[in-house]
Amino acid sequence: MVDKRVVSAAEAVSVIHDGAVVLIGGFGSAGSPVDLVHALIDQGTKDLVVVNNNTGNGQVGLAALIANGQVRKMICSYPRSTFSKVFPEMYRAGKIELELVPQGTLAERMRAGAAGIPAFYTPTGAGTPLAEGKEVRTFDGREYVMERALKGDFALVKCDTADPMGNLTFNKTARNFGPVMCRAAATTIVQARRIVGTGDIDPEHVVTPGIFVDRIVAIENPLQESTLIAEGSCYP
Repeated sequence: MVDKRVVSAAEAVSVIHDGAVVLIGGFGSAGSPVDLVHALIDQGTKDLVVVNNNTGNGQVGLAALIANGQVRKMICSYPRSTFSKVFPEMYRAGKIELELVPQGTLAERMRAGAAGIPAFYTPTGAGTPLAEGKEVRTFDGREYVMERALKGDFALVKCDTADPMGNLTFNKTARNFGPVMCRAAATTIVQARRIVGTGDIDPEHVVTPGIFVDRIVAIENPLQESTLIAEGSCYP
């Protein structure tokens, strides 16, 4: 048995290097691995390409990572939301790059990357600026855009329960992009609300098998992005 537990968030992210492509789970606040992201800020890793549903909110978590100048490019579906202030300002100032990807296409690009499929065709984006510079083909009288697979060097994911081997379960909608990111990354780093004994998770309840997980750290009282924003918190 391979025990994948590490003692701290700092140790968990210590393998992430400058210039890495990092997949970060979360749908807004739901499932956002704030503790791991803050550890990455403390580490100072820079020139990152980050894949996320959005660009963070307030001045914590992903938004704080961007504000600290550690992200070179964002690949996301929603670069601007209710509490997103950091990214829009930096983008307008030319300090960060953006690749805009429709949400379903973003998930499918990662799924394809995990499955070893180099590219696929989708009607989403056809006839819009998102199709510019991409191959477009017609099938049965409808235009389809070719989208390339997307993989990460690392994934940062938040789960509810894990065992030492890396088998994971998630809390409802906090699952979001977590499972597909675990599969699409070369190295997956997970913060778990609790770690139980090997065999304590019913195999029928496992969402992400341990083969897709490399490092796990227990964070019993995880930081909540929405709570931090309501409190007016700023990290670091």
